[in-house]
This record gives sequence, C-alpha cells and structure tokens, in this order.
Amino acid sequence: MKSIRNKLLLWLGLGLFSIIVMAGVALYFQARGEANQIFDYQMRQIAASLPRQAFSPISPGQQFPELEDEIMMQIWDSRGAVIYHSHARGAMPRQAELGFANVRGPNGMWRVYSAQIGSTVVQVAQPQSARDEIAAQMAVKTVVPLLLLFPLIGVLSWVAVSRGLAPVRKAAAEVAARDMNSLQPLSDVGMPQEIQPLTHALNDLLTRLKHATETQRAFVADAAHELRTPLTALRLQAQLAERATDEQERRAAFDDLKNGLERATHLVHQLLTLARQEPDAMGFAEVDLRALLGSVVGDLSTVAEHGGIDLGLSEQGDDGRALRVQGNADALRILFNNLVDNALRYTPTGGVVDVGFEFGAADQCTVVIQDSGPGIAESELPRVFDRFYRARRSQEQTSARGAFGSGLGLAIVRQIADLHRLPVDLRNTGHGLQARVVFTLLKS
Repeated sequence: MKSIRNKLLLWLGLGLFSIIVMAGVALYFQARGEANQIFDYQMRQIAASLPRQAFSPISPGQQFPELEDEIMMQIWDSRGAVIYHSHARGAMPRQAELGFANVRGPNGMWRVYSAQIGSTVVQVAQPQSARDEIAAQMAVKTVVPLLLLFPLIGVLSWVAVSRGLAPVRKAAAEVAARDMNSLQPLSDVGMPQEIQPLTHALNDLLTRLKHATETQRAFVADAAHELRTPLTALRLQAQLAERATDEQERRAAFDDLKNGLERATHLVHQLLTLARQEPDAMGFAEVDLRALLGSVVGDLSTVAEHGGIDLGLSEQGDDGRALRVQGNADALRILFNNLVDNALRYTPTGGVVDVGFEFGAADQCTVVIQDSGPGIAESELPRVFDRFYRARRSQEQTSARGAFGSGLGLAIVRQIADLHRLPVDLRNTGHGLQARVVFTLLKS
C-alpha cells in the first residue's frame, strides 16, 4: 500500500541529500578558485624574493629551505642550463613562456609560473593535484556538519509531515466513526486549504447520496402504500370466491380476482421499471427514432385492436429524413410504450391514437402522440408526472381496457426524459390529449 508520508519523506530526503551534494560540489569549485588565487600569489612572491644579480649554481634547498614539498623551483641561466633545482629527485616540466601556464607533466597537470630575473629565468611550479586536494578538504569540512545534521533534519521532516497529515487522519476518523445512516456533511473548520477540496467533494457526495436515499425511501414507502390496496382487494376477492354458493357467483368472483391479479401485476411491473431507471448512468448509443416508434406501435396494435381503437404511425409531415438520435434504446422504448399505453388506456372505444412527427429547426424533431380521449383538467396537468398521482376521471372516460393506471406510467416517462435531457409535456388540444417529446437529431 502506498504511503503519502513515506513518499514525502523519501522525496524530502533525496532532495535534501541532493542539495547537500550540489552544495559540496559548488564549495569545492569555489575553494579551488580561491586556492588558485592564493597559490598563484604565493608563487609570484617566491619568484619576486629572489636576488636580481646573477648568481652561481647552488645546491637544492641551500638558499630556500622554507619551500614546501608542494612547490618546486628551478633557475636557468642565459645559456639554458639549470643552475638551481629545489628538488633534486623531482620531475619538473620545463616552460619557456613567461607568466602562468598549465603544463602537463609526467605526474599530471602542473601550475607553472615563469619570470626573468636578470640574466636568469626562474620557474616556480606546483602540481594541480595539491590544489585540488586542499579545495576538497575545505569542501568536506563544510559539508560534513550538514551530513551530521541529516538525521536531525530527517526527524524534523517526519514530525512536520505527520503534523501536516493529521487533518487527513482526523477526517478519516470522523468518517469511520459515523453510523451507516449518518449522511451529514463533514465539518471543514480548521481544515487546511489543501484538504478542503477533498472534504467539499465528500460533502457533495454525501448530499447526493442523502437525496438518493431519501428518494428511495419515499419510493419504497409509496410503493408499499400502493401495493397494500390491491393485495387487500385480492385477499377479499379470494374469500368471496371461497364463499360463492353457485357456479355463476363463483365465476364472477374469479373474474374479479383475475382482474385484480392483472392490476397488481401491472403495478409491480411499473414499480420495477421505475426502480430500474433510477441510476444516473445509462449506456447511450445511436438510435433510429422512426424504427423505434414503428416497433412500439406494432407491439401495442393488438391492445388497441382489442379496445376498438385506431392506432397508427402517421406519415403526415414526415419528409423521410433519417431520424437518428443519441440515447438508450431500451429506455426510450419504455418511454414511448408508457405514453402510447396511457393514450390507449384513456381513449374510449372507437377512438383514435396517432403517433407522428413535427420538424422545427434543422436538427429538431418532436414526437407527437395524439389521442381522442377526454384530456386532463388543466389544474391537474402539472402533477400528472408525479409518482402515484392519478388524474380524476370517470369510468366512462376509459377504454375497454377498463382499469385505471397505477400512477407510475408518466412518472417513468419523466424519469427517462430527464436522464436523456428531453423536454416532454402534455397539453389539451380540445379533441384529446397530446404528448410531445422534443429530440435533437444527430448530424449526418
């Protein structure tokens, strides 16, 4: 399992160590530059301290016993003969140019200073490795204390990171201590600015979850209330069938029981359909709207024929263009099934239900379902999409299908339309109820 603390400490440790190493390298080059300046000055002073008059050959170390082993010196006469060499056994490169120069010798690079004094040439040389060694020693002396402080810095970093992550542990502990039914927002008082986006996202999730839970509870409560009546009626009808004294009375009781079972089955089917459309995520794909409506009309044509209703897909206003929309084919089928079923349910025998198209803008298509029923009172139109709400209608206003709906058909329509972000509305036209669903067509 990945740990934010360990990752932060690792990167802090690597960063700090890298900074110390880079500081050591920078100090080394700085110290080497300063050492070069100091030793160059020393070499000039050594050369300047020699006498200006000519002198005879001298033995190594005779005149300048103060010279250190790191610095070598030799003197040439006007004929090019070496009349003095500070280190008899040392190998010193010859450099005829006056001034400073870097010369490669048999033992590495040398820093050489040459100056003419009288009729002689004095050459003072020092191996570059000696200077590099002194620079390295100076850099190490500076970096070592920082490395010794590294464990202390690591402990301080551990404490700082732990204190910085404390709000995260606090929020996690608050969530862990909650009851499964507690969906109240988390408090962000005292939370660092970096943690607040996380708490805000969690609070937003909790708010949506609370709303979904409340909606589900209301749905279950309403469903339980709606199921109680038909189940009670079924029990009573079964008791009446048991108490029937003759065949005709028994047949009538069983007919009522069968109708009650059909109503209960329809209600359960609608409840399950509505519950299945609750999630906010649906798989969308390209749907042929004309083919889909043709299939819906075909499926319900038997029901319409049984009720003595003329159901058809109108070609009036249809210019034959491709009607391709983005959506979930199964959900849209349920939407139109419910709209057409609602029209058939409240259209009297001998009535007409037409399904057609209207075209507005270039990419707009409206599916129109027009029935020849009594319509709905204007005062009830805003509520007919609510769950379990039934508009008040008389028995004579229904078709041969007889039974009133469960009050869920139009609620399912609204749910699916909202998921697809489709405008849907009902309106009275004076000769029936008209349902309208507006689609945006896909471009060819």
